[in-house]
Amino acid sequence: MRIPALFKKYIWLVNTIHNAKRITLNEINDKWLRSDISEGQPLARATFNRHKQAIEEIFDIIIDCDRRDGYTYFIGNADVLEGNTLQKWLLSTLSVGNIVTDNIHLQDRMLLEYIPSGEEHLQSVIDAMKNGVAVRFLYQKYGTDEPYQVIVEPYCVKLFAQRWYMLGHFSRRLSDKVHKPNTLRIYSLDRIVDLQATDIHFEMDEDFSPKEYFAHYYGVTVGDGNKLERVVLRAKPWLSYYLNDLPLHASQREMKRCDEYTDFELYIRPTNEFVKCLMGWGDAIKVMEPTSLASKIKEMLLSAACQYE
Repeated sequence: MRIPALFKKYIWLVNTIHNAKRITLNEINDKWLRSDISEGQPLARATFNRHKQAIEEIFDIIIDCDRRDGYTYFIGNADVLEGNTLQKWLLSTLSVGNIVTDNIHLQDRMLLEYIPSGEEHLQSVIDAMKNGVAVRFLYQKYGTDEPYQVIVEPYCVKLFAQRWYMLGHFSRRLSDKVHKPNTLRIYSLDRIVDLQATDIHFEMDEDFSPKEYFAHYYGVTVGDGNKLERVVLRAKPWLSYYLNDLPLHASQREMKRCDEYTDFELYIRPTNEFVKCLMGWGDAIKVMEPTSLASKIKEMLLSAACQYE
């Protein structure tokens, strides 16, 4: 679906101001008139103010003005456009979506990745989160013949590896037969059947933070008993550039770089999901620390190699 013209202008304004760090309205107007989005019409101050207000209401992105610095405009809460934030993801998705729809005549030359269904339940889950009600659904796990019923309190949703997931909380009043109360389970939305909101109201624990819950993990696998560890990875030169652009984890930092390799440090719980990610890079990456993780990956690689003997 094509992004409405106003949204295109909002996205343009946010990107322009964010990239400039600080910029006057005259400078914004110069860039505006040089772009196709202006259609040759200048950006009036009143129109700019309306756009600024709409951007804050829709995206929760604040455009501030520093009167002491020549009336320069800047993103007042720039942190929401850094790292893995909803605003950054949304602006990027809208921008890419608009590029694709504007060039639909090139559809045979734009190759996309398949994403399993799941969006059909996303709105229902988010509505339940907003209204503070539990959801009931049938869940069909891989490798099982029949789906089973689940009733959980939806705590959060997470997008990972082309799939949407829901983190569901079990309480005793919902069910004490399938899982222990006060436990959390992750569900892939594309494996859910017949999701319905219930009339069971709940309040999420004020001390619970979805961001902190997943902070020390890679992906969506949590609570498997792995302790938090300092992991040191040695990557070949070509891979180091990729890892700097797309870090494996928020804690990742570059320790040492030379012609032969680059060392990275992470603080993470090394789940099987993380292990499989490292194995996917083959001999381009090596675990230097801890030795227990290095030994585990070595055993798995040797076992895989034996299948080809």
